[in-house]
Amino acid sequence: MTDTQNPLLAEWSTPFELPPFGNIDASHFREAFDIALKEARVEIDAIAGQADAPTFDNTIVALEKSGKALTKVATVFFNLSGANTSPALQEIEREMAPKLSRHHSETMLNSALYARVASLWENRDDIDLSPEDARVLERYHTAFVRAGAALNDDAKARMAEISQSLAELGTAFSQNVLADEANYALFLEGEDELAGLPDFLRASAGAAAAERGAQGKHAITLSRSLIEPFLQFSSRRDLREQAFRAWASRGENGDTSDNREIIAKTLKLRKERANLLGFGTFAEFKLDDTMAKTPAAVRELLEGVWSPAAEAARSEAEALASIARSEGDNAGIAPWDWRYYAEKRRKAEHDLDETELKPYLQLENIIQAAFDTAGRLFGLKFEEKKGLPVYHPDVRAFEVTDGDGNHVGLFLGDYFNRASKRSGAWMSVYRRQHKLDGEIRPIVVNVMNFAKGGAGEPALLTFDDARTLFHEFGHALHGLLSDVTYPIISGTSVARDFVELPSQLYEHWLSEPEVLSKYAVHYRTGKPMPKELLDRLLAARNFNQGFATVEYLASAIYDLDVHARENFDDVEIGDLEKETLGRIGMPDEIIMRHRPTHFAHVFSGDGYSSGYYSYMWSEVMDADAFTAFEEKGDIFDAETAGKLKDFIYSAGGRQDPADAYVNFRGRLPDVGPLLEKRGLKVA
Repeated sequence: MTDTQNPLLAEWSTPFELPPFGNIDASHFREAFDIALKEARVEIDAIAGQADAPTFDNTIVALEKSGKALTKVATVFFNLSGANTSPALQEIEREMAPKLSRHHSETMLNSALYARVASLWENRDDIDLSPEDARVLERYHTAFVRAGAALNDDAKARMAEISQSLAELGTAFSQNVLADEANYALFLEGEDELAGLPDFLRASAGAAAAERGAQGKHAITLSRSLIEPFLQFSSRRDLREQAFRAWASRGENGDTSDNREIIAKTLKLRKERANLLGFGTFAEFKLDDTMAKTPAAVRELLEGVWSPAAEAARSEAEALASIARSEGDNAGIAPWDWRYYAEKRRKAEHDLDETELKPYLQLENIIQAAFDTAGRLFGLKFEEKKGLPVYHPDVRAFEVTDGDGNHVGLFLGDYFNRASKRSGAWMSVYRRQHKLDGEIRPIVVNVMNFAKGGAGEPALLTFDDARTLFHEFGHALHGLLSDVTYPIISGTSVARDFVELPSQLYEHWLSEPEVLSKYAVHYRTGKPMPKELLDRLLAARNFNQGFATVEYLASAIYDLDVHARENFDDVEIGDLEKETLGRIGMPDEIIMRHRPTHFAHVFSGDGYSSGYYSYMWSEVMDADAFTAFEEKGDIFDAETAGKLKDFIYSAGGRQDPADAYVNFRGRLPDVGPLLEKRGLKVA
């Protein structure tokens, strides 16, 4: 690397070669990006322009080894921009989005480079390639073709323009949502405005207010860990409505953070890109490189589950309305009422409420439960390492080792919400596993948005929070256990509708009595959750599943609908949402889990566009996969866990995902276990 004065470009001598966060300032990124981009361009141009005939080593392996400095800088930057941003970082993000897009286009649309890749692909049967090498070659060839490398010069130029515009739009969308989330707080004063709120929520709301300089007050922010329990427990219907409307209208307030025009431009540009590549719609283009393959296959799954889910949700709505009427509320169930009356219904039907459960679900214990499960399944051990350089005081670091004490990787846990962090929960990496330069072990991070406990109190989770932690830790294991040669197929670099399998499958262990009975311990008494409470919890696992399935499916169907459109002329963006919800018969009492203007999965980047269905596609597999353990009568069966590790968690993208699943399970899955898991029945 050129400049050792810039900590982003220097060799890192920190423990585990963590980024030296304490030495990195926002001002370092512009210079580091400029230098790293120039180095990467020189390396790639040299690969494309070499006189030697193309070989796997001088083309594909060379590409895999190129751009190390750029990968290093970009990985640190984009992790920080999501988890601990600042106005300075956001300004750089807006500047870098088009530059990075331009660099990507210059690489993927390079005719000489593509000619080398295409030649290898055409002659692949005559080249001595291992199965993993062959998969990597296929991935490169597919990536070049899908980027437009085979198009004529005019079409290539337009593809580059579209990619740059989409990068800018995605960055703006994400920053707009974060701005609306960071700028909102509902401050509660006096017992009247706190009515109905349990102690744990008052403590968390007090901590949130203190972080905003309002010591002694209580604040409800748009973090799910605060607003959802507020909607569950607040007996002030007017305040529930006020908070809910702010939550539902992120990115749709007619101000500088409004995302509607961004959505309109994004949809048109995505369709144009698909058309240039010979596809009728963006959904056809996007799904062509997935397990699902076609929009029709996705629609068959989503709308097949919609009917039983909507039927269950309507039945749930009637039950909630009955409770409301019995309490003198004849206004009808509105979206801001659902969680409030659902909590009452759960108490009535299952003798279960969140205030009874939450004292047993300490964040620390759930972290340990996730670690212990990984230990029993895969032989992993987790040792916390204090004093390592991390990017925020809340971040914790754990060294991961295998049964023989060998280093597997480093796991970072960033669990609490803050204004500098985008909402939601996710897994990311600071370094991918690969073997091109020796044995490179991964650095993986889980980012959450849980509410802190009050002064001197531990952070307590809802059961949904605990499930989220297990979900993201499943992704983390996918990255930590990766055992492949090439970065392009490392860890979670798999088909979008396969990537949720390891995470959603991992959630199953949380609900098992063998795990809960050990780690669900009261934070004050130290006593385990009583068996009768555990039994009630497990008996209620399908409670409110109509609602949960409907709000998810509505978002997934909307995502498919808008990207399967062939014409956006004279279309109001708001009408597209209404069009989908009207066609499927969305219950009035429920809204989409992610309304369009804050649907970051789909509009802050290309990741889940036409792909939000993948959670349910993967759920078909995860429900079926867990039965493999149940059939053995042991949820930690060593033989089954070994297959799971070898063919799913450690395999990365080295083979077709359908083949990977069949290697694990012996067959492809069916939808039956999913419906049973959700407590739904097909009419």
